[in-house]
Amino acid sequence: MDAVRMLEDELRELVRRRGVDPRVEGHRIRTMIAEATLDYESRSLVSSLPPLEDPEAARQELFDRIAGLGPLQRLMDDPTVEEIWLNAPDQVYCARAGRSELTGIVLSEEQVRDLVELMLKSSGRRLDLSMPFVDASLPDGSRLHVAIPDITRRHWAVNIRKFISRAHRLDDLVRSESLTTPAARFLDAAVDAGMNILVSGATQAGKTTMLNCLSASIGARERVITVEEIFELQIPVRDVVGLQCRQPNLEGTGEIPLRRLVKEALRMRPDRLIVGEVREAEALDMLVALNSGLAGMCTIHANSASDALTKLCTLPLLAGENISRNFVVPTVATCIDVVVHCERDREGRRRVREILTVGSRVEGGVIETSTLFRRDAHGDLVLNPSADLEFEAFARRGLDPRDLVEVR
Repeated sequence: MDAVRMLEDELRELVRRRGVDPRVEGHRIRTMIAEATLDYESRSLVSSLPPLEDPEAARQELFDRIAGLGPLQRLMDDPTVEEIWLNAPDQVYCARAGRSELTGIVLSEEQVRDLVELMLKSSGRRLDLSMPFVDASLPDGSRLHVAIPDITRRHWAVNIRKFISRAHRLDDLVRSESLTTPAARFLDAAVDAGMNILVSGATQAGKTTMLNCLSASIGARERVITVEEIFELQIPVRDVVGLQCRQPNLEGTGEIPLRRLVKEALRMRPDRLIVGEVREAEALDMLVALNSGLAGMCTIHANSASDALTKLCTLPLLAGENISRNFVVPTVATCIDVVVHCERDREGRRRVREILTVGSRVEGGVIETSTLFRRDAHGDLVLNPSADLEFEAFARRGLDPRDLVEVR
């Protein structure tokens, strides 16, 4: 047994005896590790104990094992790593700047199970044969997803999506060249004017980051209610309440779905309703809420801005046979004002591909739309010269959209 493993066993016993919680008392753990390594080094000089080759590295490794996620902790601490996933104990991958790479980390099956159990401790969520999937939020805001056999072929599949947002406002997206200044000014004014915004894109396209940046334009006196499957949003507003779904208990009861959260949110005096993502029938409840005059924003998976509108017209039909397109399509047309479509290009850069404005007219079951900004052949986000620049919400505020988008 090597020196670090021997020290780990001693420290775990010491932590147990003193009743220290490694998850919340990291400073005490570091102190205990420093004292234990000094004691070990003095004992190794007069005994047959194996020496510590690098005491500083050993202290960090011990802290990672006892208070962190062991071998995965260095990836969690690395600010360039965006996501970590395990296909098998000896197949640990990570993504940097949108590009995936195989790490040199090798775990055992037992280590994987222990790490998952550790990560789920603070979430209150469970994983077993009756519930072979789990979505959970880690204390640092990262999102955990796990699937186990026999849903997977053999090994536990683990995904940790870290929330590393380098953008908190629309100006930050301009600096990162995800957005242009005219487009940012337009979106800022649209949020301030209470227009309803749909953010679309593929997985890892930056939808959540865009939603957070848009929410920074909400007025300081507005009350915001967010509803999500798992807490991910970080809304920079003082008066905000976040709600998340709940899994059923061991008896199969107690589940709180997203549809229920949307309905409960309306009883909490919201000025704004933000839905983390619409996937199913909760789209109907959101549209009903927005149709009542409440301002809101949400995200949706789609290949383009127009596809996002088409999908939003389809999802409410999942709510029941009594819901028809004759009701849904006109409701979407009157509820959604702007669609912002995000993409991740081949180099892994996240950027806005197009901004679509939505009219209230419906012809032949198709909603009238106008492309306001789009990427040209050179990859630049440019204003569409034929775009419709008449917006009732801006007119009520005395704003001229031509000034915002720099039309002379």
